[in-house]
Amino acid sequence: MSSYTQQELMVAVASREIRDGDLVFVGMRLPILAYAVARNAHAPTARGLFEVGLMRDQPASAFLGTMGDPPNVTGALWATRMSNAMALMAQGNVDLGFIGGAEVDRFGNLNTSYVGDPRQPSVKLPGSGGGADIAILSRRWVTLMSHERRRLVDRVSFITSPGYGDGTPGWRKRNGLLGGGPVSIITTLGVLRFPEGGGEAYLASFHPGQTVDDVRGNTGWELKVADDVSETSEPTKSELEAIRHFDPDGFWTRG
Repeated sequence: MSSYTQQELMVAVASREIRDGDLVFVGMRLPILAYAVARNAHAPTARGLFEVGLMRDQPASAFLGTMGDPPNVTGALWATRMSNAMALMAQGNVDLGFIGGAEVDRFGNLNTSYVGDPRQPSVKLPGSGGGADIAILSRRWVTLMSHERRRLVDRVSFITSPGYGDGTPGWRKRNGLLGGGPVSIITTLGVLRFPEGGGEAYLASFHPGQTVDDVRGNTGWELKVADDVSETSEPTKSELEAIRHFDPDGFWTRG
């Protein structure tokens, strides 16, 4: 296996979350590549939905720096308004969404609003964008982020995009959240997953070159570990070829 970057591994792992036939709310950065890799491999009928109002049944033919770049418009199945794209999610039609964030906690709640005291926050963040919609309405969703103690925290400063709330059974249903909630957190060190029906994240796999202790030491809570925890499968040759085809200069994936 040739060498690869942390970001290339994250893209490969994220692409495996996409199932054939899924309508995927793609998002920016690494998820753009994850959709392209999945669509050209194990999920040939997956469609990509972009917040700007685009739907595609195949990856763009050229590199995308943003989801609104001309290659993403050319050949799109649907080029419409943002409100129409979001309406598909409100109708329950989005199978999988990707969300990033500044903080995530043990119950999958994401923060993109502020860090610290709300009256005088130490860090101001850009806000929800479409993150809250994805978290509330998509059938399942995945978080991608750098694995640091300051990012994977016991409880987020503010819940911008709700995961499983306080972790109690039925929290999402009691609070009127229609979608299924987060299924995984893919980081630079490993993959965290959630029990069936929600609850607290646990370590499912650690990336090559890491250990369970490495991952736990960089997590801001006492991270549970699966009984069958294993090393994350490396990117295959075909996955790496696809990633480098769609990101030829390593704009999103260079180490």
